Amino acid sequence: MPHPPHSPHRRLAALAAAVVVVGAGLAVRALLPGAVGKYAGDLLYTLLVYALVVVAAPRARPVAVAAVALCLSWLVEFAQLTGVPAELSAHSALARLALGTTFNAPDLFWYAVGAAAGYVVHVSLIAIPCYRHTDD
Repeated sequence: MPHPPHSPHRRLAALAAAVVVVGAGLAVRALLPGAVGKYAGDLLYTLLVYALVVVAAPRARPVAVAAVALCLSWLVEFAQLTGVPAELSAHSALARLALGTTFNAPDLFWYAVGAAAGYVVHVSLIAIPCYRHTDD
C-alpha cells in the first residue's frame, strides 16, 4: 500500500541509510589499507551527504539530491585549500572526520562516484511501490 504524501517513510529510510553509511565509513577507514580505504571513505562521505539531503528534503528529485551532495562534498574539499578545516580538525576529531585536513584532487572523482551511487540507489528505491508517495 503506498504511503500518504506526508509520510515520514522516505525521511526515516534516509536516516537509517545515513547511520549505516557512517558505520561503513568508519569500518572502511579502519580496516582497508591506504588509498583503498581513503577513496572508499570519500565515496561513502558523499553517500552520507546524499542521505542527509534526503532527510532534509525527502521529496527532492534524485538528480537534485545528487547534485547537492556532490556540490557540498566538493565545497568541503575545496575549503581545505584555505587551511580552515585543518585548523578546526586539529582541535576536534569530529571536524577531522567531517571536514578533512588537506586538499586531494582525486577525492573530487570519488565524491562524484558516491553521488552517482546514491542516485542509482535512490532511483531504484523510488521504483518500489511502497517507497513512492501517492502523488509521485
